[in-house]
Amino acid sequence: MLPEIAGSLAIAVWLYLLLGRGCFWREFRLSAPDPAPEPAGSPRVAVVIPARNEASGLGQAIESLAGQQPMHIVVVDDASDDGTADAARQAAPAGLLTVIAGEPLPAGWTGKLWAVEQGVRHAVGFDPDYLLLTDADIVHAPDSLAALVGRAQSGGYDLVSYMATLHCRSLAERALVPAFVYFFLALYPPAWIRDPRRRTAGAAGGCILVRREALERIGGIASIRGELIDDCALARAVKQSGGRVWLGLSAGTRSIREYATFAEVESTIARTAFTQLRHSAALLAGTVAALGVTYLLAPALALAAPPRAAALGAAAWLLMSASYSPALRFYRRSILWAPLLPAVAVFYAWATVHSAIDSWRGAGGLWKGRAQDASAR
Repeated sequence: MLPEIAGSLAIAVWLYLLLGRGCFWREFRLSAPDPAPEPAGSPRVAVVIPARNEASGLGQAIESLAGQQPMHIVVVDDASDDGTADAARQAAPAGLLTVIAGEPLPAGWTGKLWAVEQGVRHAVGFDPDYLLLTDADIVHAPDSLAALVGRAQSGGYDLVSYMATLHCRSLAERALVPAFVYFFLALYPPAWIRDPRRRTAGAAGGCILVRREALERIGGIASIRGELIDDCALARAVKQSGGRVWLGLSAGTRSIREYATFAEVESTIARTAFTQLRHSAALLAGTVAALGVTYLLAPALALAAPPRAAALGAAAWLLMSASYSPALRFYRRSILWAPLLPAVAVFYAWATVHSAIDSWRGAGGLWKGRAQDASAR
């Protein structure tokens, strides 16, 4: 009897995930959910790019924007020692780009947000209507700026964010990257983010267009200065202030940052996972347990339970695989990877535990030599 109850639970969990979380799995298409309208008038957009040792990819990022006629691009060189500033200057026409040398990190700020704050201070001097906050490893689609602004204008959105298509070539990336985006959208269903009646808010930090007035209304970047998960914190602040937020996928806007090994992916996840759980051991235990029930119960029953319970487990595993298949197709991976999602979930559970261990050791949020997690200092 108990195995059959467990099987029914597994079915219920996956019916909820398929139907009760904004149908997040339907977001995985090879284009944005619907075409963005053309911008009205001549909106002014300034771009802010924080960069710390990003010489290898920054030029591509700047070149992808330079042809889209932003009013100005501001790069904040955050104590780089690899020629980041020179790479930036070589990538943009004269007069379009300003490179700022970052000031020392003050107490209470994370490194990235302090760099963004300095860039925003300079960019507002050009009197923009919108600010594009983007990363040094993001190569934008040729129509990215127009699409972002058009969507903001037509929908009355104060913040519009594209989740860039992540690099997905190494074995580690092919195994883990589609699941990373899948898990993110399950936590932050875009349909809920777009719905002003729901509190859910999220964004993808590599590509965020924010209305200048909305940013000023929340108190600027300083209002989230200590946040490690800065993109979602910014979206939450904008939505809580009465603004509207939009998040969607983009096949044409790409991240060129590579993760060659499983250890590199694990380190990236561990950087913020425990922060997401508000540094709570209880939430950590609950999360690991929830991952076990959600992703491991179904295959365990299918492989080891009595026949009726095994059938329920197999059905739940099939629902799980069906929900994951669109993410695999988006990343041009075979759907034969879909039944392996439970193994991927184990990897992410370990990365979350590792994140907690790092935080307790005082090395939380480690990124390019900085332990940014305030709880770890």
